[in-house]
Amino acid sequence: MADLGIARINNDMNANGTLTRADLADVVHRRLGLSRAESAGVVERVLHHMCHALAVGQNVKVSGFGTFILRDKGQRVGRNPKTGVEVPIAPRRVMTFRASQIMRDEIAKG
Repeated sequence: MADLGIARINNDMNANGTLTRADLADVVHRRLGLSRAESAGVVERVLHHMCHALAVGQNVKVSGFGTFILRDKGQRVGRNPKTGVEVPIAPRRVMTFRASQIMRDEIAKG
């Protein structure tokens, strides 16, 4: 994650500790010198391509960041914890995220 120093943008997060699209666009604006509108467009296009790939069933791997993995879960039987009644849980597709070793090491360092 050495590219553009994006891994160390702690100062760029908003007050509640969440990195938003606007924060990412601002980093692109400041580091690459694109206009704010162009920067927001770049961020939106990247996120759109990632979402589209996931929507059509592709996994998304961002080197040095992690992998978004799709899994198809079959139907199963669940139980209402309050009443104990069994209910069928429909089959569905779920997305999981597995952080890269680089990211896990960065998080562990704090």
